[in-house]
Amino acid sequence: MPKLLKVITHPNPKLREISRKISPEELLSPDFQKLLINMEETMKKKDGAGLAAPQIGQNIRLIVIAQENKTLFMINPRITKRSWAREIEEEGCLSVLNDQGEIIYGPVERHKKISCLYLDAKGEEKKINSEKILARVIQHEIDHLDGILFIDKLAGGVKAKKKED
Repeated sequence: MPKLLKVITHPNPKLREISRKISPEELLSPDFQKLLINMEETMKKKDGAGLAAPQIGQNIRLIVIAQENKTLFMINPRITKRSWAREIEEEGCLSVLNDQGEIIYGPVERHKKISCLYLDAKGEEKKINSEKILARVIQHEIDHLDGILFIDKLAGGVKAKKKED
């Protein structure tokens, strides 16, 4: 049975650490496979577009991303190509809340298209070419692995919205 994990919030110092790579042995362990399921459950229940391991207090290079009707598990992801073209869109984060516990949103400039290498849940190397929202989410989540929050990249003002339940 999947377990809902606690999402830590800024200014927790774990969110500012650079995450370590995951070894092939660790990736195939039952505990790690359980972590994947629990992170997926947490992302869905919190209505997130993605979730990075540092957000649950684990500084390992693991992100999960909601993609249509499935979940994309990306282990040791690495962006290999970025478009010159960029765009500014609004972003929010489950780990960046205001004093009322509401998600803070703000405009962030990101590359429109990216290519990324990663390992899947079985440890197989994969490549993904993404654009638009998927490219934005991957960049946002990989930033978490490097101790970077979207508020570090704001292109203008911030605002808070209540999360719709």
